[in-house]
Amino acid sequence: MPDKDFLIEWILFPMIIFASRATDVSLGTLRSVLANKGMKKMVPFIGFFEVLFWLFAISTVMKNLSNFMCYLGWAGGYATGIYIGLSIEERLAIGTQVIRVFTQQEITKLINTLLEKNYSYTILDGEGKKGAVKLIFIVVKRRDVSKVTEIIHQYVPQAFYSIEDIKRAKGLANRNQTNSISRQSFFKGLLPFSK
Repeated sequence: MPDKDFLIEWILFPMIIFASRATDVSLGTLRSVLANKGMKKMVPFIGFFEVLFWLFAISTVMKNLSNFMCYLGWAGGYATGIYIGLSIEERLAIGTQVIRVFTQQEITKLINTLLEKNYSYTILDGEGKKGAVKLIFIVVKRRDVSKVTEIIHQYVPQAFYSIEDIKRAKGLANRNQTNSISRQSFFKGLLPFSK
């Protein structure tokens, strides 16, 4: 059976480094995403804990430079942290997006459904390679994008559409479709059972 020192040096320290690095990188990924969305109040708070975990991880590595398992823990934690950070950001679905729809199909049913579901939209007439087209700009909360794309597929299945982030949005018809996020909704989004 391995002795206590062996377990601490070759198992415990690499696991501590892995966990610390996974935490600091996931926080860093989340911080970058929130910074890009203009959420200045949360970014320094997340950055504080990000650096704290990074310092803990790097100090543990520096004390165990001859232990290659610590390097594996560092690299594995980094890769895991990126995945966790992006998963958290996807789960939170923060922000507002615009869906641009280009179609030559009849759009009456689509527009009526968007109106019924209270989504903000603008319609423009355009000219494409094959003639006249309708351009529909739909502004939605990111968490509602999949619902809207289902509606698009249902009523104008041959339409071309693109989706882009909106860093800031002001003056939307629906007050709920702003780019703000409260602390309560932020932490609620992290919970696996939240809707």
